[in-house]
Amino acid sequence: MAKTLIIPGLFGSGAGHWQRHWLDDQPRAALVEQDDWDHPVLERWREALEQAILRHGVVDVVAHSLGCILVASLARRPLARQIRSALLVAPCDLDVTERLHPGSIEFGAMPEQPLPFPSLIVGSLNDPYMSFDRLRHISTRWGSRLVDLGHAGHINVASGFGRWSRGYDLLTVLNGIARREQPQANAAQVGEKRESRAAAGR
Repeated sequence: MAKTLIIPGLFGSGAGHWQRHWLDDQPRAALVEQDDWDHPVLERWREALEQAILRHGVVDVVAHSLGCILVASLARRPLARQIRSALLVAPCDLDVTERLHPGSIEFGAMPEQPLPFPSLIVGSLNDPYMSFDRLRHISTRWGSRLVDLGHAGHINVASGFGRWSRGYDLLTVLNGIARREQPQANAAQVGEKRESRAAAGR
């Protein structure tokens, strides 16, 4: 059974946050720790995430805010193949986050490459960290399914999200999608290998 990695964003997910409840409620969940929650640097945060994936093998990831951007930064890296599915809750826009917290983050440009694993974005109509139009654009670029929670703010403690049992259900649905898509991906890989062998024999 795959481990579920819980990936908070800027400042971590404090007491009462739904990610903390997830760690308490789900025995297969583990927190991806960062040395500095207040001043995220992409390379350091990504190294911590990749080390966690190496420890646990095939994983599901459940990310919030800047943690979603961290997951998306793995799109072209080898360890992305070990992510079975990604539940991405309230991803933040880097430009907006830098304006709201000047000098706090070093994350470079917003990643827009397609994600090579099944993903589900959970968003809000009034998230101060990303407009819904921008969220739709990002979900299209990442190739993610999108769930709209309505006026749910940043989907954190401040907007009333403590224990969030619907999140467990969404990950279960996402895992079902991943199981259906895996045989198709395997078949595509076999086809690519056959084409390569045929081309080599010409």
